[in-house]
Amino acid sequence: MYNAITDVPGIKVGHYTDKKAVTGCTVILCETGAVAGVDVRGSAPGTRETDLLRPMNLVERVHAILLSGGSAFGLDAAGGVMRYLEERDFGYETLVAKVPIVPTAIIFDLSIGNAKIRPGIEEGYRACLAANDKEVAEGCVGAGTGATVGKILGIERATKSGLGTSSCKIGDDIIVAALVVVNAVGDVIDHRTGKILAGPRNQENKGFHNTVELLTQGQNRYRRQDPVPQNTTLGVVATNASLNKEHVNKLAQMAQDGIARAINPSHTMYDGDTIFALSLGDKIGDITILGAVSAEVVADAIVRAVQHAETLAGIPAIKDMR
Repeated sequence: MYNAITDVPGIKVGHYTDKKAVTGCTVILCETGAVAGVDVRGSAPGTRETDLLRPMNLVERVHAILLSGGSAFGLDAAGGVMRYLEERDFGYETLVAKVPIVPTAIIFDLSIGNAKIRPGIEEGYRACLAANDKEVAEGCVGAGTGATVGKILGIERATKSGLGTSSCKIGDDIIVAALVVVNAVGDVIDHRTGKILAGPRNQENKGFHNTVELLTQGQNRYRRQDPVPQNTTLGVVATNASLNKEHVNKLAQMAQDGIARAINPSHTMYDGDTIFALSLGDKIGDITILGAVSAEVVADAIVRAVQHAETLAGIPAIKDMR
């Protein structure tokens, strides 16, 4: 196992990364179809095809999930994923064509790099071409290229973040895994110790303020200017357990607890926190156990996102602050 979402059979991951413009996108391919659900907790989401994933709606299986930078502009990159899948004859069967189903969510990364360059159709297509079922690159890659955390005092005091992934085996044959892009307004917390791993940097650039303490003291940059939704944590959890549409939506809901464990505060008015869930395979699993484990792998992936990040666009990563 790679300790990655690709440990789930049928999953491929591909990144498109632009280090110069500091943006990118990441595709999670499940070409032959996966039962999918979603849970949106943040109040500033940017999404596509999420309504389709509700239990009462028609289409049950998706063929990819796309996570992208570029704010709402980045939703265009889903067109490249659709083109890739259509060329290979994957999609929802209609009377006249197969239509690939590609739910998508974006982060706001326009505050660093070049705000005029965002992932589009060509970049989404290139992410698909790079996809494989092997080890997944983490840190400042794909949709995590422009990710930052700890922004309550402004982007100039933020800490660089990125993308992380993690997996866990339940018993002998069930796998639950997550891939997360961490672009939160809040702090990243080691959920096992309670220590702040990344947040708004102090003046000495050797440690972090506690965001909730700053809010309690009234030290909130957003109160002194018009608030802009510049954040969002995006995730995909996947399992080889067989779940119906109701249960896979429950899996996404329970996986959100991993965000709450590893990011404080989370699900704010300035975040668009969104978790997708995918069920591939035929293993028999208990949804309560799967959900509990999904929250753990989400939290682990969030921690890995800041641990693997690199200093970029003048924003230091934690490994360069020690």
